[in-house]
Amino acid sequence: MTVIGTRLPADLPTRIWSGLTPVDASDGATFDVSDPATGEVIATVADATVDDALTALTRAVEAQKAWAGFSPQARSDVLTRIFGLIGERADDFAVTMTLEMGKPLAEAYGEVTYGNSYFRWFAGEAVRIPGRFATSPNGNGHILVTRGPVGPVLAITPWNFPLAMATRKIAPALAAGCPVIVKPAAETPLTMLLLGEVLAQAFTEAGAPDGLVSILPSTRDADISKTLMADERLRKVTFTGSSPVGRLLVRQSADRLLRTSMELGGNAPFVVAEDADLDLVLTAAMQAKMRNGGEACIAANRFLVAAPVAAEFTGRLTAAMDAVVTGHGLDEGTTLGPVITAKQRDRIAALVDDAVSRGATVTTGGVVPEGPGNFYPATVLTDVPADARILHEEIFGPVATVTTFPTLEEGVAAANDTEFGLAAYGFTASEETARYFAENLDAGMVGINRGAISDAAAPFGGVGQSGFGREGGAEGIGEYLETRYIALN
Repeated sequence: MTVIGTRLPADLPTRIWSGLTPVDASDGATFDVSDPATGEVIATVADATVDDALTALTRAVEAQKAWAGFSPQARSDVLTRIFGLIGERADDFAVTMTLEMGKPLAEAYGEVTYGNSYFRWFAGEAVRIPGRFATSPNGNGHILVTRGPVGPVLAITPWNFPLAMATRKIAPALAAGCPVIVKPAAETPLTMLLLGEVLAQAFTEAGAPDGLVSILPSTRDADISKTLMADERLRKVTFTGSSPVGRLLVRQSADRLLRTSMELGGNAPFVVAEDADLDLVLTAAMQAKMRNGGEACIAANRFLVAAPVAAEFTGRLTAAMDAVVTGHGLDEGTTLGPVITAKQRDRIAALVDDAVSRGATVTTGGVVPEGPGNFYPATVLTDVPADARILHEEIFGPVATVTTFPTLEEGVAAANDTEFGLAAYGFTASEETARYFAENLDAGMVGINRGAISDAAAPFGGVGQSGFGREGGAEGIGEYLETRYIALN
């Protein structure tokens, strides 16, 4: 595949991956995919139906039986081969992501590396699935504990990280021995369809079963998920997305007691103690806020700064945000691309306008630019009142709010004043304060003096309305395994 200029290659997959086979939707329907920086249609893809989803599930059930015959090392080798193939086609993945999602090309390359790392990590975990053998304490036999694949998995992935949010579900599922049906976001299906081509090559080379992974681009998300989750053959659903949709899926899973993993919304606090190194803080602040243009569930939403250093921090953050270069992700020098849709951009603008109407001050940005594309500028708000919506809702965009606190205890209390609990950040030069952050910030992931915390070797997930279950780390493969106890005499 060769990328020419800013155009997608002519041979980019646009059909459903029903296992190893690219097919049209059963009713022939299609939908358009647009470049959010220009509004132009860049591809037309098959629009999968419920019948297509049921066909994929039938094939997954058959694939499960054959995949079970692959040894852990054989599964590991397949994942290693996938890792190599993605690396070979990094250019294709990066340009495709930039065109359909909008992120700057350099960040797209970063996602290729990060997303691909899950195949490398879980290639190792495939041969380390734990078990246990012990003598029963009462002496009447032995205890054998084994762990096996949960069964066919439905993976529903979001648009903001089109590759990584899928690989951290597909890789552990395959490592555990499970087939996967992937439902990518309708805004960004092209990256996943490209991954389908890579998977098909790796599976064919290894003699892996057809139907092991199917990819269903579709605008009929609700119908597909509801139908599959009601089918007794599906054994697990894993979802990354908004908390309202996550709650709906959990309710739908209840009748069958379906295994679920939910990685949902966030409202991450970024707490700066008085003794923090502001040079380090500023670098980390830009990482934690502006990665992916703020369209990340672990993005710093609320900057809580000790009062004595708040003015200096705000001035430096404003200067850094003012220096951000907005433009098409493929343009040289661009550091901030468009928001994914006009609807999402307008939602961000409404949050800023609400805060300003309540007394907040804009130090940079805050105005929707004219012209094509779903752009919103890097924005800083200060003096944000406690009742402003922007402090309580996930921003999912390039807007930073700065508020102050008089004591560390009050700062941490404000940080924890949210229903979400995905990520939190704390900055200090003091070991004692660092320990206080680690023990008292209420989140599934806490970064201490770090603005970038994602790591394939670490468990990713939250508490509260941010969901449950973990992706990555030694914990990630456990989400796709059932525990079995065998009593031995």
